[in-house]
Amino acid sequence: MGKQMTMGLIIGNRGFFPDHLAREGREDMIRAVKDAGMDAVVLGPEDSKCGAVETREEAGRCAALFRANRERIDGVIVSLPNFGDERAVADTLRLAELRVPVLVQATPDAPSRMSIQFRRDSFCGKMSACNNLAQYGIPYSLTTRHTESPDSAEFRRDLAWFAGVCRVANGLRRVRIGSIGARPAAFNTVRYSEKLLEAHGISVETVDLSEILGRIQRMPDGDEGAQRKLADIRAYVSTAGISEEALLKMAKLAAVVEGWMKDTGVAMSAVQCWTAIEEYFGVVPCTVMSMMSNNLLPSACEVDICGVVGMYALQLASGTPSALLDWNNNYGEDPDKAVCFHCSNLPKHFFADVRMDFQAIIAGTVGKANTFGTCVGRVKAEPMTFARISTDDRGGKIRGYVGQGRFTNDPLETFGGYGVVEIPRMQELLRYICRNGFEHHVAANLSSVAGMIYEAGSRYLGWDVYWHNEEGN
Repeated sequence: MGKQMTMGLIIGNRGFFPDHLAREGREDMIRAVKDAGMDAVVLGPEDSKCGAVETREEAGRCAALFRANRERIDGVIVSLPNFGDERAVADTLRLAELRVPVLVQATPDAPSRMSIQFRRDSFCGKMSACNNLAQYGIPYSLTTRHTESPDSAEFRRDLAWFAGVCRVANGLRRVRIGSIGARPAAFNTVRYSEKLLEAHGISVETVDLSEILGRIQRMPDGDEGAQRKLADIRAYVSTAGISEEALLKMAKLAAVVEGWMKDTGVAMSAVQCWTAIEEYFGVVPCTVMSMMSNNLLPSACEVDICGVVGMYALQLASGTPSALLDWNNNYGEDPDKAVCFHCSNLPKHFFADVRMDFQAIIAGTVGKANTFGTCVGRVKAEPMTFARISTDDRGGKIRGYVGQGRFTNDPLETFGGYGVVEIPRMQELLRYICRNGFEHHVAANLSSVAGMIYEAGSRYLGWDVYWHNEEGN
């Protein structure tokens, strides 16, 4: 998952309630965050009464502490061990100006401890806190249950979910994408608005394919970087039957592309592949792209910039590699199953088994000898999350959809990278895709993180996201 995550903690308090509730609640929440492998930024008992926030002055101190740790804080947890002061909570967040996700938690009362010494009223206080956050225009997330103890299994799951929301929301606000080559002429479907992405903090760095090929042409066969990549390719996938010439071309391509990405500070790429690389260089870039995606540098084909944004969002949520697939075929008469396919650059993480081969679709056009480098195999049977992000130029917004399903073991014999996917209410999803003019490409991840993507996109990034869930809500 990368660096250790850090949560800013706002411990709510209200003087009508016993001090021990706030004091113990602060300790419980710090323990819960630490047990989850995260760090915490929180006022101490020397900074405010019980290390909590109740007054305007205490809100200012907490906000100053958060601002001083701005570069570390990934999200904020508002914890209400009692009713709390809703104004102080909202004031802290307004003054801190962090622009990170916020989770509101309230600790439950126990029916056997409802005397004045132990009664919390957090159940009620949470509504007041949320009301004020809404008035202030501060977006926030909620726990699954209205009240949850910091040491409960429910809160542990919600904290893991919230951490994913933070990774997605923060990661997509400031990221750079490498656009390598021009969009293939036949793929109008991958058009996008660079300006809309930029307005949301997503920058695109372009490079002409001729520049990449020119750098490769100047690279000697014995180049250290190329030889290192050649060894990586052999270790990554079976290359039986692939010529040394083709493998060296792939190695040089990998060395040049990854060097350019490092120099320009891009975190992902989208690559021109139909059919200039094959015609004028003599290999497909699939294995090179597969290796990058497998190493958490997601790479999409056909210069699908928005497609790789979806891949990256899923990767941020799960911490595992993503792939870009086609919604490609029906699977017999089953309305909830389909064949997902690419020709392919799927990361090795996706495959039950994989080998390098030639690209069967375009071999007839450019010649088999020019199409070696594709990754062929079946996707393993596991749960999956799918996502598509697009720029709606006519509507002036970013939109998308997300949902979950599973790859199955249903029989299928074909070429490329492929799998049978089962998704509840799939015919409704397909109608939604077609009615709203979404692309045939979809990002996929072997995880169950749709809720994280939906929450981050719709609540914190301001995107129009549809969640295709099992209940049909």
